[in-house]
Amino acid sequence: MLKNTKTFFIFLAFVLISITANATHGVDDETQSFLLGNKGIAFGPFLYIGAKHMITGYDHLLFLVGVIFFLYRTKEILLYVSFFTIGHSLTLLLGVMADINVNAFLIDAIIALSIVYKGFDNLGGFKQFFKKQPNTKIAVLIFGLFHGFGLATKLQEFNFDREGLFVNLIGFNIGVEIGQFLALGLVLILLGVWRRYNSYVKFSNLTNIILMAAGFLLFGFQMTGYFMT
Repeated sequence: MLKNTKTFFIFLAFVLISITANATHGVDDETQSFLLGNKGIAFGPFLYIGAKHMITGYDHLLFLVGVIFFLYRTKEILLYVSFFTIGHSLTLLLGVMADINVNAFLIDAIIALSIVYKGFDNLGGFKQFFKKQPNTKIAVLIFGLFHGFGLATKLQEFNFDREGLFVNLIGFNIGVEIGQFLALGLVLILLGVWRRYNSYVKFSNLTNIILMAAGFLLFGFQMTGYFMT
């Protein structure tokens, strides 16, 4: 059992560190071609693109993994995810509709720091070093706002036809929520299985240290991109 647990944990660490290298919100050629050429309302395609984008948005998912890592009640999970959803939905719509331009590298760097924050919070770092615990719900809402701007900056790279834009953005946003629901469902299933074993508590600190390391690695990638462009 111990050997299997170590193998799983090494695999988990590899996955968390590796996926940060790909958490760049890239848009594939087919999607890019569609977004550049679309005219008018296209609710269905935008819904699909939103779902696909969220499932591959590893930085968003890493943050949410940190948020739900120590949440056991369904009500609490839904509450925290709702705060995150409200935050990123507001800034996603506002950022694109109001054409608020924010540097994509800096926004993604802040998103990376949100992962570091949640890992540090899960480790009890605020209580230990600052003798004070931030309001976690407010923190999740605030970081949700930044995550929404991260999504908005990627959409703003395309010269959208303004006709039907609001409807298309609603479709994209709903797609994001669907993708988030599917990804979190899988994460909760995996966590539910892991929580049956003593290794969950035993390796919880190390897991969150790796989560912080992934956040710092992604932060370094984004800042490097910022200073080189």
